[in-house]
Amino acid sequence: MTVTKDSIIGDILDQAPDCAPFFFEIGMHCLGCPASRGESLQEACEVHGTDVDALVKKINDFLAAQ
Repeated sequence: MTVTKDSIIGDILDQAPDCAPFFFEIGMHCLGCPASRGESLQEACEVHGTDVDALVKKINDFLAAQ
């Protein structure tokens, strides 16, 4: 799996639930909420004031190491 800024959070968590801490780190504690699960990484990072490219890299590096 490769994540992009257009990837949907719910899809990422369904395939790689161990990525949840990366969302907690940016202040996204509502991962069970249907609205947040339907957001793209880009949308979530805009709302939480986080660099989407850094989050995409962090998640992809984590997944590559699995």
